[in-house]
Amino acid sequence: MRKIYYITTPLYYVNAEPHIGTAYTTVAADVLARYKRLAGYEVFFLTGTDEHGLKIARTAKEAGLSPKEFVDKLVPKFKQAWQQLGISYDYFIRTTDPSHEESVKALFRKVIDKGDIYKGKYSGWYCPPCERYISLKDSPDKSCPVCKRPGEFFEEDNYFFKLSKYQAPLLKHFKDNPAFVEPSFRYNEILNRLESGIEDISVSRLVRSHFTTKAQRTQSPPGSPGEGRLARSSPDTLCRDEGGSAFDWGIPLPTDPSQVIWVWFDALINYISAIGYPAKPDVFNKFWPADVHLIAKDILWFHSVIWPAMLMAAGIPLPKKVFAHGWWTMNRDKISKSKGNAVYPAEVIKQVGVDGLRYFLLREMPFGLDGDFSEAALINRYNNDLGNDLGNLVLRTLTMIEKYYDGKIPSPAGAYEPVEELRQTAEKLAVTVPGHLDKLAFSLALEDIWSLIHQANKTIDSVKPWALAKAKSEHLPAVLYGLAETLRIVAVHLAPFMPTVSKSILAQLGLADDIRLPSSAGWGKLPVGTQTAKSQPLFQRIELPV
Repeated sequence: MRKIYYITTPLYYVNAEPHIGTAYTTVAADVLARYKRLAGYEVFFLTGTDEHGLKIARTAKEAGLSPKEFVDKLVPKFKQAWQQLGISYDYFIRTTDPSHEESVKALFRKVIDKGDIYKGKYSGWYCPPCERYISLKDSPDKSCPVCKRPGEFFEEDNYFFKLSKYQAPLLKHFKDNPAFVEPSFRYNEILNRLESGIEDISVSRLVRSHFTTKAQRTQSPPGSPGEGRLARSSPDTLCRDEGGSAFDWGIPLPTDPSQVIWVWFDALINYISAIGYPAKPDVFNKFWPADVHLIAKDILWFHSVIWPAMLMAAGIPLPKKVFAHGWWTMNRDKISKSKGNAVYPAEVIKQVGVDGLRYFLLREMPFGLDGDFSEAALINRYNNDLGNDLGNLVLRTLTMIEKYYDGKIPSPAGAYEPVEELRQTAEKLAVTVPGHLDKLAFSLALEDIWSLIHQANKTIDSVKPWALAKAKSEHLPAVLYGLAETLRIVAVHLAPFMPTVSKSILAQLGLADDIRLPSSAGWGKLPVGTQTAKSQPLFQRIELPV
């Protein structure tokens, strides 16, 4: 039986076009998916869009469209962006898909049957743009801890999920599975928050929700609780949604059509609805539990606490890992459209190409930490790493093979120490690169690949193949074979990261794009006598703006 690997991105909220931050998660997931496929796994790579909630309803109204019309216009832009970036997803799910709606209702019924849903009155602060509750314990000023916008106070009869019931089981799971949340400092962050106590959360909205106006927010009772705590406040401080419209954009509760399911309770279920829960048990059981949920750090609480508790309530196994990466920032401020500093993939692709962008995103900073985006950093990586290091190695190697051996891969005659050193470094990559990728250490994997590229360039400079040719040295064929084989192995390891560049290197070596891991990563697989193609520059130097 083939090994199974199930990887997910978060569902991206379709209130705006995808930017560099959303591309980051998706490219990382794509690299893992491609790597696992090359290693013989049957991969299911899921991505998609989150299309319900108050923010969508409001944004659609501002655009003069119904919510469905609005999301239908934006979803193709996500698909187009992922196509441009070479994203090899297996399924693109939308929370407006009828099959997803049925899965959500089925799980909600299970949680009801478990006795973990009850009706109560929610009174507290909420951030519609982030669709999250605001805890006054964490944000005494009633602002959203993520986007920093002022919260909105509302009170209404809702259905609640007994999240507090799962504090002890969640703590046990965390302590029994220290790799459940990564990086480790994120694990500690969530564990500490869990140990301090969790409260029940509201998981529904009245179809006609009521919100305070901006002027009325200051009239709300001081110390109003957030994050699901039950309380009462004066009804005369409440009014309709600021737009004056009813809110009904969501999946109706299966037991009460006067309410729609909270957007997060709805969206998280995509990870199982996409693989057939509950209608296709064979498919579901094949892929679940997910090997890794890749997410950004601001939605870690939902994925590491609320989602596992939902699964526990429904009697479904938990995912194996939740990995929360950092943010791309600009001048240390998170990149987002609302802040006016969004960087869009298509703009960057025009400068450095698809593979140039993919390389930069995963090389520039360790996966898990924040990184600052700048045009200077992007172009420096492109010119130095890709142009000067990799591009020059390809051009120099193939030009010499063409000049001295009519473009045919020579047969190495005997051992030669500089080539043996290249071989040793190249063979180590077969262990270190998969090891780094299994730990989602993308930058370290690329760093190791570039160490081989650097070594190969230094080998050319030190042994001077042109001097060996002039002296008719017996070592020349070994050197050029070793350099060509180094290029082949580099192309093998770069295939998940830079698929187009990898194919181009292999094509110039006269080889098909037929990679199998780990066998293709072994030394000596390049057939002697293979006719290479005339070398073509892989990267054109970019001048930094003055």
